[in-house]
Amino acid sequence: MSAPSDQRVASSPATRGEDEPIESYSAPRKSDPGSGHDPPLVLVVERDAHVRELVAHFLGRAGYRVELAEDGPSGLARARALVPDLMITEILVPKLDGLALCRQIKSDPATASISVLVFSILAASGRATEAGADAFLIKPLAERRLVTAVQSLLEKRPSREGRKNYG
Repeated sequence: MSAPSDQRVASSPATRGEDEPIESYSAPRKSDPGSGHDPPLVLVVERDAHVRELVAHFLGRAGYRVELAEDGPSGLARARALVPDLMITEILVPKLDGLALCRQIKSDPATASISVLVFSILAASGRATEAGADAFLIKPLAERRLVTAVQSLLEKRPSREGRKNYG
């Protein structure tokens, strides 16, 4: 059975046509295949398709599972449905900006455990912190800086087994 068109799984950004959107990027597993543990799940909320795919590529190469959303409401819906380990959001996403999205994620008991990394061209680290973000990165995007920030945030989190499941 094939995946719905809005949730395609891609093996590599270079193997897709430019006009073919992806919603999932399956990364190589870093965990032991026999362990039964999936790599951490990262939700990326970004308005620019090229940046979304670049972030998915960087994180996929680092071994993470990645889900994508292009605006605030779809990011919020995916966060509630998936409860990822980490959400990365740009401030300037349409319909519900990244700071408002962060506030909603952090104020909902079902999603409050999701770590949030805000990244933007805007120098808004103070505003991101006030909104509840766990970290802030200013663009332009650099692979090493992004992956290091993600690893650092995920290392600070309790294991999935140690977190409450509100689902």
